[in-house]
Amino acid sequence: MSSLSSRAAAIEPSRTIAMNQRARDLSAAGHDIVDLTVGEPDFHPPAHVREAAARAISGGADRYTPVAGEIALREAISRKLSRDAGLAYPPAAIMVSCGAKSALCNAFLALAGPGDEVLIPTPAWLSYAEMAKLAGATPVFLPTSAADGYKPLPEAIASAITGRTRILVLCSPSNPTGAVLDRAELEAIAAVLTRFPEVWVLSDEIYERIRYVPEVPSPASIKSIADRVIVVGGLSKSHAMTGWRLGFLAGPRAVVAACVAIQGQSTTCAPSISQRAAIAALDGDQSPVEAMAAAFKARRDRAYARLAAIPGIKLRSPDGAFYLFPDVSSLYGLSCRGKRIESSDDFCLYLLEQAGVALVPGSAFGDDACVRLSFAASDAAIDQALGRIEAAVGALRSAGVER
Repeated sequence: MSSLSSRAAAIEPSRTIAMNQRARDLSAAGHDIVDLTVGEPDFHPPAHVREAAARAISGGADRYTPVAGEIALREAISRKLSRDAGLAYPPAAIMVSCGAKSALCNAFLALAGPGDEVLIPTPAWLSYAEMAKLAGATPVFLPTSAADGYKPLPEAIASAITGRTRILVLCSPSNPTGAVLDRAELEAIAAVLTRFPEVWVLSDEIYERIRYVPEVPSPASIKSIADRVIVVGGLSKSHAMTGWRLGFLAGPRAVVAACVAIQGQSTTCAPSISQRAAIAALDGDQSPVEAMAAAFKARRDRAYARLAAIPGIKLRSPDGAFYLFPDVSSLYGLSCRGKRIESSDDFCLYLLEQAGVALVPGSAFGDDACVRLSFAASDAAIDQALGRIEAAVGALRSAGVER
């Protein structure tokens, strides 16, 4: 059998998806598993969005669309970016994609190639590095710390940029930490980037509507770097439309045109029904989105308080997104029921097998001291999981170091 390409051989599968699949398999086998691995809201899309999709189906809107997306949707995205972020992108500077993940991948392919480097502050969503590899580029990781709020420091960015750096990835609010870069912090980063005009900023803003602070500014709102920022967004998180596969990117027209060309040779276009529904989502009543964000805030507050009260666990309260990223490293070296904990992978496996709770190891995001817990789940599921985690950590601490 012929070997795989070097590109395919270099790509690592998503560990979030892997943990989620393992939890599904255990559930299917009859085990009682509480799954808090994936960032998928437990809500359904707003009623007016589903009704718009039904009308689109009844009306026969089931053909290919333009590769860049329906003009009516790109106009709606233009209005949304102006309304929510003060950004001025005409429809010609916007491309609709099969989810924000597809938009990000298209941008990596358009901007980076062999010999280039992509600078990724960590902890970070694991797919950025793999997308950089798909483009033939080298991911370069820039560690951040809890002491700095998991935010990249300007001087650290300056030190990490080389003559090969092509893209700086920013994600605010962050997956997995929930960190939000405020305007002053973005301006400080922009001041550094003015010294490196060849570096693009790829801004993942998929969580911008799920925030617990007054503002989540976009790097594209900083004038000194606005002409080299690619904004990526979507409806999966804000409108609970994960399965509808609808995302977008906005940026300089030359870059958008390149992304359209790439998309035209891969996925062609986003689903036509989803595009019609997205117009209703963006232009319609936003109160359901605000209600979901309020529910996430309440869950954050309750989950944070319970988790922070467990001895041996340290964490920060996130300013956005729907994840907690607790530090569990003080438990490393302990053993219980024959399971010795030496890493975030060990801890997650212990919780899965001994407590029936599925989380994602922090090693997947570049921080082996932590684990990620998604509170995009029902209140009952979150409460049940936290109770089990508390008991499992208590058993681990009580058992101590088994000889």
